Amino acid sequence: MSTDAEQSKLTVDDLAARFRGDMIPLTNKFTYFTTLPIAEEDLRQYLNDPIAAISPAIVAAIPKVGVVLTPFLEKGNGKEGDQVVFERPPESRQLRCARRDLKDMTVLAFSVKDLEVADYHYQFYNAIAGLVADHWTTDMQERFYRTLREELSAEIHGEVDEKSWHLKQALVRRQTNVRKETKLFREYARSAFEDTLTLYLHGTCCDIDVETGPRQMPSRYLRRRLELFISLFPPPEGYAVLPEQLKSRG
Repeated sequence: MSTDAEQSKLTVDDLAARFRGDMIPLTNKFTYFTTLPIAEEDLRQYLNDPIAAISPAIVAAIPKVGVVLTPFLEKGNGKEGDQVVFERPPESRQLRCARRDLKDMTVLAFSVKDLEVADYHYQFYNAIAGLVADHWTTDMQERFYRTLREELSAEIHGEVDEKSWHLKQALVRRQTNVRKETKLFREYARSAFEDTLTLYLHGTCCDIDVETGPRQMPSRYLRRRLELFISLFPPPEGYAVLPEQLKSRG
């Protein structure tokens, strides 16, 4: 749907405050609002399909979420917050997602114009993974920390994505006892958790290929993480993550 936001720039904060009452319910936990016209079939790909693939355990763990679809998002300058814009900003100022935590919900704004649906799904699930990391239980944290410590002790190379890879490299370079729970270890662990959970959620929703390369961790260790997430966050009924699960349901 088109709004008067098209007439001028809106900060994400203003957008979240102004249109929170116009959010359209999708489920008990998710609502949405769009600042640009989107066909019904496209809305399903942006909203219904990816939300349906989220584990009920994750839905229960996170706050209410308002998803806002925008043409483009631009980084704010100084006191000026991040903005919703209708012309593509310079590449150095582009944002794919902006998050605002309100009293009764978290608003996730996404830039979707000229973006492949698969890339949008990645951004969407990465934002959900960040929410889970903000609300993970002590048991979840301890089980994931244990997995990471086993990998670090075995000097397992690689990571799931670029951010966790760089934090892992920093941990190994700067900390003698890499298993010790320091600020650096916690930063790496959170990033590894978010990157792995993003992959897990994306793989639950869609048929994706894990990108290979010199920074990619060995598949058997990646599989161990995914198996841990299957136990922590079982997929919804009818969904599968690993190939043998698909075969068993065929």
